[in-house]
Amino acid sequence: MRSDNRPVVLVVDDDPVNLEVVGQILADEYRVLVATHGEQAVTLVETVPIDLILLDVVMPGMDGYAVCRRLKELETICDIPVIFVTAIREEQYETTGFELGGVDYITKPVYPLILRARVKTHLELKKNTDLLRALSHQDGLTGLANRRFLDQTLALEWKRAVRRGNSWLSVILLDVDCFKKYNDSYGHLAGDATLRQVAHALQSCLERETDCVARYGGEEFCCVLPETPLAGATALAERIRKAVWGLELPHRESDVADRVTISLGVAALIPTRALTLEWLLGQADEQLYLAKRAGRNAVQGVELSATTLVTSFSKRRS
Repeated sequence: MRSDNRPVVLVVDDDPVNLEVVGQILADEYRVLVATHGEQAVTLVETVPIDLILLDVVMPGMDGYAVCRRLKELETICDIPVIFVTAIREEQYETTGFELGGVDYITKPVYPLILRARVKTHLELKKNTDLLRALSHQDGLTGLANRRFLDQTLALEWKRAVRRGNSWLSVILLDVDCFKKYNDSYGHLAGDATLRQVAHALQSCLERETDCVARYGGEEFCCVLPETPLAGATALAERIRKAVWGLELPHRESDVADRVTISLGVAALIPTRALTLEWLLGQADEQLYLAKRAGRNAVQGVELSATTLVTSFSKRRS
């Protein structure tokens, strides 16, 4: 979590004087980080939340264009606006900067008023774009992430785990028990209200920013848990089950209890190129089926290897 809520601007330049000048111009309004070469810049952007990058073009080793090209290849950071800052005034260089995904091009020497105005403009544009993107990724009923965002997140986390190697990925699939009977008994408006309360309970159980909970469809939900083995995923699933139980939402037609309950299926594995995301989801769905078969209001989980079940977990209702 940032203690300083100001936007973070990364300034990349191999000249210490330029770094100091730009830093002084922006320091009152922004948190300024610096990098003196391309490799350092890429490492910083991959590890620290950055809102905008001021990038010199001519640098030894990895030049500014190579840095920008590398950043645009990385899905998690490709939307960070890049402003090229350089002494080169030739049109072809400016054109190349825009073709690589730069949002602006400022020539040196830098004028304080112009630099502040350009930075402010592109940060405001990014803020508005991020807001529109967030709204497009939100489920209208529950406020959770929607199915489209879930699919994107699953694909991204799968690729990331494969790239890292030896990195766990867990998925929890869950749905509300006997929900059709609930809608038939209480009405669809009450059903919608219940889904919103269940969704809020799910969200409140997640403690890491990297974890994602989304509406999967109807009364079904999904949690994506990067770098989480079976033990951690099933522990979270059990907290979620208890959280929904603790809502004490009446359900007079349930086959399980006098209140709304959920069943959860968990699957965990270390992704490799020999496996598929679809297989992981299928195994989580199978575990959800087993939890329902065990009497509902239960957690059922499995740890997977490339070809076989390694170990299983079962938590029956209480």
